[in-house]
Amino acid sequence: MFIATLVGIFKFEEIPQEYGPFVRYKASLENKNIDENDEIAILNIKGTESNHVLFLDSYKNIAEIEDELKAADAKLNYNTKKILEGHL
Repeated sequence: MFIATLVGIFKFEEIPQEYGPFVRYKASLENKNIDENDEIAILNIKGTESNHVLFLDSYKNIAEIEDELKAADAKLNYNTKKILEGHL
């Protein structure tokens, strides 16, 4: 199982350029219209070249995020989990 580590939590307009394509791709998968004030978490999946995007307003609790990551064979590291819990 891979470890997901928080890169950062950003407003859409503040997303670093290198993560923009990941955000737009995830939005297209979810048919989501991105508001410039949406909080978006970017996770790096250690041991891969992958990043995982979370639109934080789409989740009610941390368990939903953990379930989504489990499908990708990943889990949150402890610090990332605690930070995300504070934003949900």
